Amino acid sequence: MPTKKPAAAKPAKASAAFTDEEKAAMKEYAAERKAAARRGPSASKADGEADLLAKITAMAQPDRSMAQSLHALMQAIAPQLAPRTWYGMPAYANDEGQVVCFFQSSQKFKTRYCTLGFSDKAHLDEGSLWPTAFALTEWTPAAETRIKALVKKAAG
Repeated sequence: MPTKKPAAAKPAKASAAFTDEEKAAMKEYAAERKAAARRGPSASKADGEADLLAKITAMAQPDRSMAQSLHALMQAIAPQLAPRTWYGMPAYANDEGQVVCFFQSSQKFKTRYCTLGFSDKAHLDEGSLWPTAFALTEWTPAAETRIKALVKKAAG
């Protein structure tokens, strides 16, 4: 008597694993890597800054104004960090090209606030627990003061 082979399990839909926004961010990251490879070792800080400024220009208000304010602050407080994009977001990297901090527009993942985030390369360690991302709803003098302190510390 012939035995029936069990029916093959249907593969899970890849689209269910990631949102459209997440897929777009991954595509942007791949494009950033390709552009960096094309530029090669002769790439300059200006190349990364041009990419970053293009992303900021494409943002809707009020996110654009906050990103512009952050960029001006980064140039003044941490000029040693190189401007670039990271997953399609404005970001700032150390000498080894590792992202230290980034700005995520509220439109990026359709959230109600922008995010100022810091990677593990940021020097923000405080004991056994510290924040690495901050919600930003508006650029106020108080927010700017706090961001300045965070950036100074993160840049080391």
